[in-house]
Amino acid sequence: MIYEFPGQDRPIRQGDIFVGLPRVEVSLERIPLVDEDGSYDASWEEVASAGNQVRAILPVRPVSAIVITQDCDTIHSQDISLCEIREFRAVEGKARQTKDAKGWVSILTQHARVNLKWFYLPPDPRLGFDDKMAVDFTVTLRVPRVELERYRGFRKGRLNPTADEHFRERLAEFFRRYPYDEWYPLNMEELAEYQKKYADAAPFPWQQPAANQPEDES
Repeated sequence: MIYEFPGQDRPIRQGDIFVGLPRVEVSLERIPLVDEDGSYDASWEEVASAGNQVRAILPVRPVSAIVITQDCDTIHSQDISLCEIREFRAVEGKARQTKDAKGWVSILTQHARVNLKWFYLPPDPRLGFDDKMAVDFTVTLRVPRVELERYRGFRKGRLNPTADEHFRERLAEFFRRYPYDEWYPLNMEELAEYQKKYADAAPFPWQQPAANQPEDES
C-alpha cells in the first residue's frame, strides 16, 4: 500500500510509524503521589502551589504513533514529537456506520477538500493494522530523541514518498489552521437549512431567537 519498511539502522524521519510507544495518562484532579511516608492523592493545583518536585504513579499504555518532527530536527533535537494512531472509526465519527465502498470513498477523499483533524492509514498486517487507521492530530506525544533512536526496533514502517507528501501538507494545514465557522453570517432561516446537513453547527448568539426579537421601545 502506502508504506515502506526501512531497516533498523536507518535514521528516524517524519512519517515513521512506531508501534508500542508509551502514552502517559495524567489527571489534573487526582494524581497518586509517593513519598517516604507512603502514597496519597493530590490535585495538580496542590502540587503546583507547593512548587516542589514530586514522585507520582501514572498509568501508561502502549500506543501506535507517527513522527511529526521535521527531518532536519529528528537528527539533533532533544525530543521528537509524534501523533497517536488510532482506529479510524474512533477518530472520524462519520465512519462508524460506513459499510460499503461508496461510503468509504466519500469519507476518505475529504482530504482534498476539507482541513481535517486526521490522516488516513490503510490496513496492513506488516504494521499490525488489521483495520482502517488514522493519525489523530489532536493527540501528541513527546519522546527523548536519543532514547527513541535506541528503540528503532519499535518502528514498523514509514510512509512512502507519495503518502509522505500528503502527510506533510495535512500536518502543516492542521497546525496553521484558524477557527473558521462558515455558518456565522447566516440568518436563522438559513442556519436551520444549513443544520440539516451539518447538525453540529451551533448557532452564534446573534443567531438565537432572542437576538432577533424587536426591542421594546416603551
